Amino acid sequence: MSEFFSLLVAGIVLGSIYAVSASGLVVTYNTTGIFNFAHGAVGMLMAYLFWQFWQGWHWPVLLALVLVLAVAAPLLGLFVERAIMRPLYGATTNIALVVTLGLLLLIFGLASSVWKQSNTYTLPEFFTGHQVTIGSVSVSYEQLITVGVALAVAVGLRLMFTRTRTGVAMRAVVDDPELAQLAGAPSSRISGYAWMIGAMFAALAGILSASQTMQQVILTELVIYGFAAAVVGRLRSLPLTFLGAMILGVGNSMAIGYVPTGLRTYVVEALPMALLILVLLTMPQARLAIGRVVRPRPPRAASRRSTAVGSVGLVAVVTVAAFLVTGANLDNLGSAMATGILVLSLIPLAGYGGQVSLCQFTFAGLGALAMHWVGNGDSVLGLLAAVGFCGACGAVLSLPAIRLRGLYLALATLAFAVLMDNMFWPDPSIVGSSGLITVGRAHIFGLHFATTRSYVIFVAVIFAACLFGVGALRRGAFGRRLVAMNDSPAACTTVGLDLTMTKLAIFSLSAAMAGLAGALMAGVGGVIGPSQVTFFNSLILFVALTLQGTNLLSTAVGAGVGIQLASVIGSHIPALANFSYIAFGVGIVAIGRNPNAMGKVFADIRDAWERRQGRAPALHTADALAPAIETKVSSSVG
Repeated sequence: MSEFFSLLVAGIVLGSIYAVSASGLVVTYNTTGIFNFAHGAVGMLMAYLFWQFWQGWHWPVLLALVLVLAVAAPLLGLFVERAIMRPLYGATTNIALVVTLGLLLLIFGLASSVWKQSNTYTLPEFFTGHQVTIGSVSVSYEQLITVGVALAVAVGLRLMFTRTRTGVAMRAVVDDPELAQLAGAPSSRISGYAWMIGAMFAALAGILSASQTMQQVILTELVIYGFAAAVVGRLRSLPLTFLGAMILGVGNSMAIGYVPTGLRTYVVEALPMALLILVLLTMPQARLAIGRVVRPRPPRAASRRSTAVGSVGLVAVVTVAAFLVTGANLDNLGSAMATGILVLSLIPLAGYGGQVSLCQFTFAGLGALAMHWVGNGDSVLGLLAAVGFCGACGAVLSLPAIRLRGLYLALATLAFAVLMDNMFWPDPSIVGSSGLITVGRAHIFGLHFATTRSYVIFVAVIFAACLFGVGALRRGAFGRRLVAMNDSPAACTTVGLDLTMTKLAIFSLSAAMAGLAGALMAGVGGVIGPSQVTFFNSLILFVALTLQGTNLLSTAVGAGVGIQLASVIGSHIPALANFSYIAFGVGIVAIGRNPNAMGKVFADIRDAWERRQGRAPALHTADALAPAIETKVSSSVG
């Protein structure tokens, strides 16, 4: 019985950390309507800053704590709100989502550049060795402090929202922002307060977690686990959020104590993300938006001629480049082409269909694994297996997509990626004792591609074929259906389009292309490891896609080269080991003011050329589809 109570206390302590983190997330989301994916990164950054003040510079612990919680965290939250988030109010969910993802990457990249992970950081307990005995259970002062902080946060938020003018104004802004503003509520000031409170709670959760671990990825993920608790509360109810946090913490602790040793690691690692996925699946289905969505005009679909010219030009340029570079640069060129295919896999899904996926690198890893399993890793059957296996996995993952959209779909795919990172890839029975998946180069039509140069050209040919195929898809009926689904799901349902099969098909196609990219990517160096297919890399991929325009085929080339180039720069500058995080994090801030990114630039150039030639600019995609929809409605009524 004493073991049970000890585990219960440990679970309540862990749940308290989740509750503090999730509370800040809920306050920010409720007040501003923006879900802050960088919440965990803020907590990690503040934990390292606290370590720097206390252990690095040997300042008094109380002074360090006050500086972090009462000065640094609120100032960071206010800066983020004023400089980055304010232009996003009223923007589409996908734009707000990708900017917070970019902020996560930026903070993580800066923190890893300042505090090198090759060094060891330890945050000691505030009261080492001090404890009290409650019955037969010994409880440390640290545990009491953690639970006390969580209770103080719960009571403090309750009092603030019910007894203070600022809290009542925040609740009013949540219920009806326009009416609250007409009544004189200072909405801009309230938004600043919300981001300051959210940053303070993230910092508090990060500091409480840092006594257990001081690894940047783990600290970021620990606060990400608070997402599950926040979703239990539907991102609105603080009591339900606390309940979800306690379920998560106690469940984790009981799993450690009572699950058999062979399964313990899997259950503990899977529990937070599994709870998040379960809650998302059981949430009431979101209503379809009625009416036309007003958004900047996306670039027009590329013609068959321009797609063919671009595809042939890509192969020609890569072929010339392959004969000009050698060694590591040749490998980088091949990796850039494979990464380009991976970016391309997102264009039909996110660009045309408006669906979010934050797990493309996970599918790439699964594709490499399928290639490894079939034909000794060097057969064309392995490539087909990678396509088929990942396509099937994408179809399974699309089941939540049938019910979920926007933010909740992003959370579901992120949960899948984190789950795979923590439970699947570290398993030696899957990837082997070396932790690496060995993959050869496919033999096709008697060609063995023994040299890296020939293999790079082969990957470029596959990339060009995929570009041409996606271009043809966009011009066809299925591509028009995807764009219509993105513009107005309700209108599509009204005219009888089957969105269920459309989503299943596009998720399956996107995952299949990602699997192909993973198999080809692994063939460049002969191996691929879990560190290459983490959810962080999937975030970079999605951010890079959005930076250059989700509707442009040229985005796949530019983003693929850009991701690889940023990685090369980081490898040559030790001080900026995660340069790609910083580069893409900084770049994505501009998306708040230019949702179509480079796509808008190309559209403006084309419109200027058409005006110069005396032709009218192309219609908005929704306007172009309107006659077809009206025809279908008329025929259905008739």
